[in-house]
Amino acid sequence: MDISPKYIMTLIQEISDLLWNTFTESKYKNVKYYIRKWQRVEYEDNFGNIKRNFEIIEKNGNIDLLETLHSIEDFELIVKMAIDLGIETPDYIPAVSELQNRLKDNYDNIYQTFMKAYKAVPDDPNIAIGLANSALESIIKTILQDDTLGLDYESIKTSTLYGLTNIILKEISIYPGSELPKEIKQMGSGILNITKAIEELRSTKTEFHGKAKNEQLITDRSLGYFVVNIVSSIGLFLLDYHKKIEKQEIDLDDELPF
Repeated sequence: MDISPKYIMTLIQEISDLLWNTFTESKYKNVKYYIRKWQRVEYEDNFGNIKRNFEIIEKNGNIDLLETLHSIEDFELIVKMAIDLGIETPDYIPAVSELQNRLKDNYDNIYQTFMKAYKAVPDDPNIAIGLANSALESIIKTILQDDTLGLDYESIKTSTLYGLTNIILKEISIYPGSELPKEIKQMGSGILNITKAIEELRSTKTEFHGKAKNEQLITDRSLGYFVVNIVSSIGLFLLDYHKKIEKQEIDLDDELPF
């Protein structure tokens, strides 16, 4: 996942400061013990040579904490340490990393739109919301094009997010009016309400529809991260569903006698 170097630098300093203040006795030893618990063996050959995810750097026989932390190439590991230590990480959205990986290999155009949304949050949260809306629309349209569903794509290609959500929820049978337990129907209603709200935000509180400058725009980046996080969660759920459809289609093909 793309994480700002400046953000990682800030987290590393906060982790270092907190660890040195956490232990009142045997500071170097306990800090080293803590860092060791994040090490993982990635490779070990027949000669006993071991490759770990990172190495502990020492100076004068003690751990050099800052150098060790800065040597860790897995930035998400730094974020996990920060979370473990109770450091606030509002700029990090776990679902974004997973959705990024799903989109990157198979849906390049959607991936580019989604990452633009995420990167726009700090400076242009209203733009981020509009892009996130577009990314989720594209995810749903891609799924609805699946031949297995037998839908007329021409009739839905101009639909907006809320309309697309109505269609996809019916296809996966968690539409509010379905014959399902009320708890499941409530979740379907929740997704509908969320996508309706995102669409309304895009139309009334962002610059995507030429909104006048004297009207209210979303300027709070926390709201931007909130929307991108929600879009990530819904997008992951729908992509999992799409994967299930593809698997069922492959299994049926395998059963054909010709």
